[in-house]
Amino acid sequence: MEIFTYMEKYDYEQLVFCQDKNSGLKAIIAIHDTTLGPALGGTRMWTYNSEEEAIEDALRLARGMTYKNAAAGLNLGGGKTVIIGDPRKDKNPEMFRAFGRYIQGLNGRYITAEDVGTTVEDMDTIHMETDFVTGISPEFGSSGNPSPVTAYGVYKGMKAAALEAFGDDSLEGKTVTVQGVGNVAYTLCEYLHKEGAKLVVTDINKAAVDRAVDAFGAKAVDPDDIYDVDCDIYAPCALGATINDETIPRLKAKVIAGSANNQLKTTKHGDIIHEKGIVYAPDYLINAGGVINVADELNGYNPTRAMKKVDTIYDSILKVFEISKRDNIPTYAAADRMAEERIESVRNSRSQFLLNGHHTLSRR
Repeated sequence: MEIFTYMEKYDYEQLVFCQDKNSGLKAIIAIHDTTLGPALGGTRMWTYNSEEEAIEDALRLARGMTYKNAAAGLNLGGGKTVIIGDPRKDKNPEMFRAFGRYIQGLNGRYITAEDVGTTVEDMDTIHMETDFVTGISPEFGSSGNPSPVTAYGVYKGMKAAALEAFGDDSLEGKTVTVQGVGNVAYTLCEYLHKEGAKLVVTDINKAAVDRAVDAFGAKAVDPDDIYDVDCDIYAPCALGATINDETIPRLKAKVIAGSANNQLKTTKHGDIIHEKGIVYAPDYLINAGGVINVADELNGYNPTRAMKKVDTIYDSILKVFEISKRDNIPTYAAADRMAEERIESVRNSRSQFLLNGHHTLSRR
């Protein structure tokens, strides 16, 4: 892998390798872009097959966070960390303290949070060494479990998508298929049930399905049958890549809006659903409630202020639909464009400011 060639292609700023022999820490911090502010992105711990695979994952995820944070209207850039190791057996407190010291050494350029394979307890250990960490325990002034806030953002985004597809943002009487009924999706079902939506749910975990059936009168179907249900809205809330060659011909929904990451198997599938006239609420924008919530911790966590900011997901989704129509592009590309336009405008105003400052100095 030619690292500098790859970094130059997507304009990455920094790649940091962190090693601590005593604790076994092997971490890679990727900082993609800090135009809008410090890079915020979680720490993932995973059993990678090779160091190259770990580097690629860190880089790819960091770039994704730049777009997510920019599109969510946060004054934050994108970054990500991957720690190489098995989170079930390779973890120890010394590892996360050592990692915290590396973060501290970046002096605020990068702020971390939990991700796949890391926990609130791990973030608390990092916090012993640095303040540049979010998602810590509530007793340290954190926001706690982000799932309910993510669910609220998905609910608001789904209403915006309904407005675009049906001319009305009410979900009353609408049939919503929810794929995966984990923490986020269960709370989403709660919002939908309260508004009078009809729920059809599936999950490989039978207990999760039974819970939703009992609480919300949802109808349960087998995991593979969810794509064939006659519904208004399909909400992918489990694995990624469920919008693919096999599933698209089977989908009956007019709207796709859910909490899962990387819902499109490839961008080609985003083009296909756009051509079919399906309204797609881009995944990294509709599920941004969690990152908006932890970002509020940087100002001293205020739940009312955080939720008010999560409310803006509704307007952001509508703006994406506008850009999609304006530029005649699919909504996934419109979300990227919205993020890029925001970064570019800040970059340009900064350049202008520096230029004006230089002129002022030269006239003195």
